[in-house]
Amino acid sequence: MNIALWIGQIVLAVVFTASGIAKSTQSKEKLVEMGQTGVAVYPKTVVRLTAYAELLGVIGIIVPWWTGIAPVLTPLAAVGFAVVMIGGISSHIRLREPRNIAITTTILIIAVLVAIGRFAGL
Repeated sequence: MNIALWIGQIVLAVVFTASGIAKSTQSKEKLVEMGQTGVAVYPKTVVRLTAYAELLGVIGIIVPWWTGIAPVLTPLAAVGFAVVMIGGISSHIRLREPRNIAITTTILIIAVLVAIGRFAGL
């Protein structure tokens, strides 16, 4: 189970590193062109704050559990990612994008499973 949770954490770290970097450096128009269409329904400030939260979450999803220092931060980071994905699903529903809803829901499920698994391991 530990290996599956680490795989989930790494997947989340990769996804949110790419997303956070893109959202913190690109315009909304460029993000939409790149496929991150969900940002279209949010103001630029919300997109940027989300980017920074995602990048902090990347640290939280890996470092605390790996080092054993404040390991409760890892499942909390996973919960944070789940909240971000709920917002993403909401925007993709409004934009009527079934493919993006499916992708975002998959990421949500991974985040929830990591949160549950890591909370159980505390």
